[in-house]
Order: sequence, then structure tokens, then C-alpha cells
Amino acid sequence: MTARVLVAGATGVIGRALVPLLGARGHHVTALVREPSGAAGLSPDGVVVADALDAEAVRAAVLSARPEVVVHQLTALRGPTAEGLAHTARLRTEGTAHLIAAAEAAGARRMVAQSIAFATAPGGGPVLTEDAPLHVDAPDPGWARTARAISELERRVLGAANLSGTVLRYGTLYGPGTLYHRGGAIHDAVARGRLPLPESATGVTSFLHVEDAARAAVRAVEADTDGVFNVADDDPAEAAVWLPEYARLLGAPPPRTVPAPLAERLLGWLTAHQLTAMRGASNDRIRQALDWKPSIPSWRTRLATD
Repeated sequence: MTARVLVAGATGVIGRALVPLLGARGHHVTALVREPSGAAGLSPDGVVVADALDAEAVRAAVLSARPEVVVHQLTALRGPTAEGLAHTARLRTEGTAHLIAAAEAAGARRMVAQSIAFATAPGGGPVLTEDAPLHVDAPDPGWARTARAISELERRVLGAANLSGTVLRYGTLYGPGTLYHRGGAIHDAVARGRLPLPESATGVTSFLHVEDAARAAVRAVEADTDGVFNVADDDPAEAAVWLPEYARLLGAPPPRTVPAPLAERLLGWLTAHQLTAMRGASNDRIRQALDWKPSIPSWRTRLATD
């Protein structure tokens, strides 16, 4: 069944892949953008303009679009900067509240919202399910704020009085527009041999290609199943595995090894956490409930080429 779908964050990394997929499935797609020029090249059925942090503007935009389903892909990330993380936290809290209120006022029936699968606390096994606790007490204030914002987003979406809600916890994205794409910060650091490997490189990353993230959002739009779902490929990997392999695939020098206590000083807390302590994400629940599976089962095939 086709629907009127509003995509907030349509100009982002996932949004740009998602809008044409929804259109190809016959959905009527309206892009919610902050600047009209941002929709260039997207070719949605309609465009509405609002700053997601302006409640009245969001309400007017969503009411004019009359969506049945609202897809929340709002972030402000251009790399893991403190400013980007802080702005994204506001979009996940204030922006989510504005979208939910506007969607309910417009008579929408469903919301699909973006979350992340790698904000879980570093406890338990190497690969965790959706029931694992979020890292709301992380020692890094910025990451703790991120985890708390994710918790609030998920609570609001799943607790909306008049909307069914699905939360998609995406794994670490790669592909066009991401940090791992040519010109992205991680791609360039690895290519130049400037991303060292801590001695205790046991942090696990669950990767996800942007195309598969968009495909999962389409499945959630068309489904009638609520809940929180990890969206990740089938090949979670320790940093000691994926980082040297990524370097090899790029034709770069092997990453140099540094003592674990030095890693945080050299790399910053978040990157050091990814390489030494982060947990992977199980995709069993979304496979069963939404009949989704990654079309790119392993990062090994396209991490260095997309």
C-alpha cells in the first residue's frame, strides 16, 4: 500500500538515498528541508521548508504536506565534532518533539525515526541486542549527551499517543557522504596511515551501507510493526580486524600500533572508544520482524570502494 510520506532530513546521507527509493515504490514523497536549495537533485513530489527547532514552522510545514507517515532522519553531523554532536542532540530531543506534535496535528498514523546502534554501554558480549542499555553515563560528556538524546528520542517516538512508532538503530554508516567515503575524515586518515591502532583494539563495529539503511527505512514505512530495531550488516568486526583490512583494501600502509593509554590522547575519546570498547549490534530482530536483511552482508566488499 502506498502512502503520503514526509521525510525530515531528506538532504542527509540516508535521506538522499531514501527519497528516490520511496518514490520508486509509488509513495508520494515530500521533503522537509531547512533551505529550499537543499532539495536540488532529490526530485521529491513536494518540498516544505522549516527549521526543525522552530515548532511553529515545523507544524505549518507538516500540516501543508498532510503525510500519513513521517520519517525522521534529522542530524547535523559533518564528522564527530562537539558542535555537530550538540546540535544533533537538540534535533533528537526538541526536533523530535516538534515533529511528533506536528505529525499528530496533521493526522499522520506512523513515524519512523533514526537512532544509532553503537551508543550502547560497553558491557556484556561483543554483539548486543536492542535490549542492551544505552551509554547514558559515558565518561565523555558529549557522548553521554548523545546517548541521553537517543534515549529521549526513542521514548518519545514509541510513546506517542496517536502515532505508531518504529525506531531504526543504524550501525556505523559507510558509503557516499560518510566518513569512510573518499574525502571523509576516516577514509583519508587511514589512506595516509594516520589512524593508529591501540594495542587493545577489541572494540567491535557493526557497519551498514547507506543503501541498506535506506532500504530498512522503506521497510519500516510499509510495515505495521512497532519497536526498536538494530540495522547492521552480518559481519561485526573488532578494530584489530577491520582497520588493518580497510588499510589493505585502500592500498595504504598498515596502521601503526600505539599503547592503549595513549590512544585517547591521540584520537579523542570517541574514536578511542570505538576502537577499544564499543560493542557490535545484532540484526536478528529486524530480520524476523520486518523481513529485512542487508544486501551488502559484509563491509569487506565495499568499505574501500564506496
